[in-house]
This record gives sequence, structure tokens and C-alpha cells, in this order.
Amino acid sequence: MQRTFTQRVASYVRGELENANRARVDGDIQQEFIHLERAHVIGQESTYWHVRVHVLMLLWAIRNGAIRETLGQVFRIVGAATKTAFGLVPQGNTGGADVSPFKKMPIAPDLAALIQKAKSGV
Repeated sequence: MQRTFTQRVASYVRGELENANRARVDGDIQQEFIHLERAHVIGQESTYWHVRVHVLMLLWAIRNGAIRETLGQVFRIVGAATKTAFGLVPQGNTGGADVSPFKKMPIAPDLAALIQKAKSGV
């Protein structure tokens, strides 16, 4: 049985989410968010991972009292849930409220390699 992109990319997204959790435990909220952004880039073509990472970004914003980020993530969760399946995602966008949700961004080479690997099914 052929695995879906969502299934193939899962270990890569989970790896970044584990890194984010370690950073949170260490009290490094900036590094935590960087790992959430990396998870977002990797998983944004999967509705499941796209929504899940935005929910985690929302929880980060609430925990850290970041009002603008909180509001931005609510908007992005709706967009991720309703637009991802149609391919309406700006590739490479890091997902934080500090960038337009419509802005396409370059993808770091290490993340691009993981995405390509998941797409090719290798």
C-alpha cells in the first residue's frame, strides 16, 4: 500500500517538533519557535501537519503572551484547514505572524531535501 505524503513526511516534522519541545524545556522560547517554523515548512503541504503546527504555534503564542502572534495563528489555522488541500500554500513560508501568510519564501536546503525525499517516497 502506497503511503501518503502526510505519512512520509511525519518523521521529519516530528523531529522538529521534538526539537521544539526540548528548547521549550530548556527555556529557549526563540529556538522553540524556530523549530516550529522548520516543522511548518516541512509539513505545510499536508493539511494535517499544516494545521497541527499552526495550533502548536498558537499555543506557543498564548504561553508567551504574544498577542499579535496569537491573532495571526488563529487566522492561519483557518487558512491551513481550508486551503492546504487545494495547494494554496506559499511554499517556504515559515508560518509566523511576522511574515505575510501569502508570501512565498526560499526553503533552506536541508528542509528542501527532506520535502523532496518525502515527495519521492524514498
